[in-house]
Amino acid sequence: MSVQPGWYVDPADTETRRYWDGEGWLGAPIPVDATPPDGPPPAEPPPAPVTPAAPAASTTPDSATGAPAWSPQQGPPPGYGPQPGHGPGWGPQAGPPGWRPQDGPPGWTPPGAPPGWAPPAGHPGWPGRPPEPRPHGLRLAGYGRRLVARLIDFGLVFALNVVVNGWFVWRWAQEWAPYWQEVFRRASRGDTSADGLPLPSEQANSLLVAILLIATALWLAYEVPTMASGGQTVGKRVMRIRAVPMAADQPLGVRRALSRWSTLGLPTLLWYCAGLGLVLQLVDALSPLFDHPLRQALHDKRAQTVVVEVPQHTDTAPSNDRNQPPGDTP
Repeated sequence: MSVQPGWYVDPADTETRRYWDGEGWLGAPIPVDATPPDGPPPAEPPPAPVTPAAPAASTTPDSATGAPAWSPQQGPPPGYGPQPGHGPGWGPQAGPPGWRPQDGPPGWTPPGAPPGWAPPAGHPGWPGRPPEPRPHGLRLAGYGRRLVARLIDFGLVFALNVVVNGWFVWRWAQEWAPYWQEVFRRASRGDTSADGLPLPSEQANSLLVAILLIATALWLAYEVPTMASGGQTVGKRVMRIRAVPMAADQPLGVRRALSRWSTLGLPTLLWYCAGLGLVLQLVDALSPLFDHPLRQALHDKRAQTVVVEVPQHTDTAPSNDRNQPPGDTP
């Protein structure tokens, strides 16, 4: 893959940047937090040629062996040869992010490499775990923060349901109370028969549908407006994380926030179907554990969003992705 010329984080020293011209590194490195100049670094002036005086070849025999003394102008001394292979840890110079060496035949190694040589793991372009991406220059939110934020939101939505939905839940429980009381009474006597059990009325099914509709509407009203405007619910604000579009660091908007919520929230209506909705929500909640490298849940993938950490000191000025130096974002 061809990498465009530009300033990139030096894989050999992640604290510095260097300029990549498409074929190799140019110029001296600069600190990673410094603003790189536009274009390549200025060319370094060539060193002035120095012509050392050639010492006269010595023909005095060596006092120990009787052989003529060796001088650099006479070539390598007898028995000289290059060292076989390279020292431990030797490897080719690393390229910019995304670079990889040209594929060779199976079992290929660079010329002169020692037996058993393999490229070091973890460098860009080589087999191994790549660096963690930073969308829009922000760190990805960890699993722990996202879980705690979601639990806080569930607690607040549950409190709303207690206030708004509590009467319907109480009426539904009253409909089923005679049935369960009789089941427990028979179980205490060792009676496992189901004959003559008092069944709830048809009103119990209507109450359950009303409960699920109200719970879904409360969750929608709690989450979608706050996510559309700032990408944060109350739980996300407490844990200092937020959801942002992958395309740009900007508010989600109503359409994207509704698409993101519906993947996780609408299955609440399917709790009526033997808990199918709860299974779908559990799969969605666990999906970030198996998504690499962006840790996206299924609702993130549908809405094309990613959850990032909020910096401790945020800039009030509008974000501009063009101000971010190349190499910080995937």
